[in-house]
Amino acid sequence: MYVPDLSLNQTLSPQTLVTGRDPAATPVASLIVLHGLGTTGGDFIPLLRSMNLAAVGPVRCVFPDAPLRTVSFNGSDMHAWYDAAPSDAPRHAPLPADEAGLRASQSLVQALIEQEEAQGMPSERIVLMGFSQGAVLALQAGLRAPQRLAAIVAFSGYLPLGARTLQSESHPANQRLPIFLAHGEYDEVVPIDRARAARTVLQVMGHLVEWHNYPMGHEVSDTELADVEAWLIGVLSVD
Repeated sequence: MYVPDLSLNQTLSPQTLVTGRDPAATPVASLIVLHGLGTTGGDFIPLLRSMNLAAVGPVRCVFPDAPLRTVSFNGSDMHAWYDAAPSDAPRHAPLPADEAGLRASQSLVQALIEQEEAQGMPSERIVLMGFSQGAVLALQAGLRAPQRLAAIVAFSGYLPLGARTLQSESHPANQRLPIFLAHGEYDEVVPIDRARAARTVLQVMGHLVEWHNYPMGHEVSDTELADVEAWLIGVLSVD
């Protein structure tokens, strides 16, 4: 099983973008954005540029690249947070088969959170956002983080290791965490039922779940971005 070397992996030297008119302004929040299988962090930069978070103030957006690894379902090397085999189709459980890879990437995300803290950002002002594999990882890492976060945004994701594992590993620091779950009704990669199941588990655990479904497939839409923009402003705005 492949485990990335934190000392070499470029994930810890990600691209960044500060929203607002003055890129030199001191950020008041951080958004760690986790991409999907086979893409890179930079693919999300145009989407974040289209969001207007001016009501919050300058937000530092961090776009890490997942490690390069051979992905089993097609035998190709690509950026992936964990391996995806043919038997890992989201209708089957438990998921994913590559638990070691998922947990290694969880450690990478935790290191990014700590990197933001080292730059002066309070953990309560850090949001994890992800799409597909990135959404899975955002939920995996965010709910287990030992410091309080601001929120999690999960586009087209699911809970990877099951409710019992999450309940036993969830950290008390992130009880009643605001979580935005969004999913396409016609998602051909991650069926919406898996996201609905995640919503139920998270609500039972007491998290503050904002649920949105859209008439689309496995994608991110302009309407979805507008909805999360409004939600993030509410979560991050300082009185």
